[in-house]
Amino acid sequence: MKTCIYLGLIMMSLIACQAQQTTTKTTERSDAIVKTDAEWKAELNEQEFYVLRQAGTERSFTGDLWDNKKEGTYVCRGCQLPLFSSETKFKSGTGWPSFYQPISDDCIAEDVDYKIGYKRVEVHCARCGGHQGHVFEDGPKPTGLRYCINSVSLDFVEKKE
Repeated sequence: MKTCIYLGLIMMSLIACQAQQTTTKTTERSDAIVKTDAEWKAELNEQEFYVLRQAGTERSFTGDLWDNKKEGTYVCRGCQLPLFSSETKFKSGTGWPSFYQPISDDCIAEDVDYKIGYKRVEVHCARCGGHQGHVFEDGPKPTGLRYCINSVSLDFVEKKE
């Protein structure tokens, strides 16, 4: 019994340590955008602020872009940096826009976190730091990745003929 309690305490300590650790993949950008919360609140609506600045998540199947089938570019709603192309969008069935790769390696930053008790990789805009969603390793070829992105974090720029 004492051994089980001791092992349980060790596991709880390890989980608590992991929850505090983050590993960040960021890019140094000369065009970085830094604003106060008050400045962001003046530019974003309540839901946009919650997702982009507080790392929230919109409910699945509620965003305006999860089933968008038009050709174009998905840009960060916070700063308009191009993030994803419609050419890499796929139907994941999750209710959020899903892509198998970003437009370039330097438009996305990633943070590994343990906020909810297990490892997840958060995806952020590399220019303004706006939370976009998460990336998972269950996507289609050629990358095997699924960037699961909040619609409210994106604007869509339709391709012109």
